Amino acid sequence: MTSSDGGAFRRMLRRLTSDVDELDADDLEAGAQKSGAQCAAEAACGQEVTMLGRLRSVEFRPQDAEASLEAELFDGTDGVTLIWLGRRRIPGIEPGRTMRVRGRLALRDGHKVLYNPFYEICPANTP
Repeated sequence: MTSSDGGAFRRMLRRLTSDVDELDADDLEAGAQKSGAQCAAEAACGQEVTMLGRLRSVEFRPQDAEASLEAELFDGTDGVTLIWLGRRRIPGIEPGRTMRVRGRLALRDGHKVLYNPFYEICPANTP
């Protein structure tokens, strides 16, 4: 058996024995890297970033004076909260949707946030 056969066997064995969420995170991370997007885990506050990931949740927040639409984007390494101020709903922004976002990274309560990011809704299999 050649070394490439051993690598293929190891990859297959890992796919059979790993948790589904872990495999999904690995696929998201690989797709983001392939597209040239930055990893959320490595992005720093104040940095202009472009990220690719999947929306885990979308929620309308009417609690404060400025209502906002918040969504959590997960790229396989870390989550980033996307916040659109003054919006109740944006067509196409829904859980499970794959998106490419761009903006300046901020911190809110210790969590990474993009306020009013530019966004592109992508097909699910788009890197």
